[in-house]
Amino acid sequence: MSFSIAGKTAIVTGAAHGVGLAIARAMVEAGANVVFVDRDEAALERETSVLREADGPVRHFAGDLRERLTITNLLSFTIDAFDRIDILVNAARQVRVSDPFDPEDDSVERLLDQNLMSALRLSQATARRMIKQADPDSDAPLGSIINLSSIAARLTHPQLLAYSVSCAALDQMTRSMAVALAPKRIRVNAVAFGSVMSASLKQSLSEHDEIREAILHCTPLGRIASASEVSDAVQYLASDASAFVTGQVITVDGGRSLIDPSHVAAH
Repeated sequence: MSFSIAGKTAIVTGAAHGVGLAIARAMVEAGANVVFVDRDEAALERETSVLREADGPVRHFAGDLRERLTITNLLSFTIDAFDRIDILVNAARQVRVSDPFDPEDDSVERLLDQNLMSALRLSQATARRMIKQADPDSDAPLGSIINLSSIAARLTHPQLLAYSVSCAALDQMTRSMAVALAPKRIRVNAVAFGSVMSASLKQSLSEHDEIREAILHCTPLGRIASASEVSDAVQYLASDASAFVTGQVITVDGGRSLIDPSHVAAH
């Protein structure tokens, strides 16, 4: 079975920075047509300009995916550019400190909207498009949806209450959508990562470098992984090599979730 995604069309959200950017770049290098999506239009233009040639396989789309019209416009933009959608990677996410004692703190609602509902709505719309473009005379797989989650879904850190809840909800959405879409030949999986140099971890280390030693101490493999090490797992789930894999949350964390006592922020 092939690990190739060459010639397939992928939408990658959160693609202006960090892990989302690494995933989008890797898919371009693997021969896919890729739409980079993010709210940061300046960063999108900067990153895609070095990859894009005239009429090449790279496009960028700026917008807030919490808005339903943005999702509609994104799908239309992708179809206009590449005629179809084969892969969706929901990598856009927000990490936000929350206060579990403050009834006025709206972090749970905000992160559920950003990290869960945006991914759910885009997945639903993309799945409908995948079904619509299917060849009625073929039983080939129609597409793959991959959600980016975190080991925070299983570990407990009081200040990450909202983020942990949103990631846990995303994991369950992955499993539920996998069962719902399996008869339509669309697979849905997730990659939960930790101890990876994401944009949020890079920001945290710039402000609190002492976190680095704590993370290394809690990671059996003894290092912080590059964002590209998450993209390898995503490409596996996007390719036909994982044709019989659906509803799974694959952990990429250097073994950290096996021993982490949860006193370290679950980046």
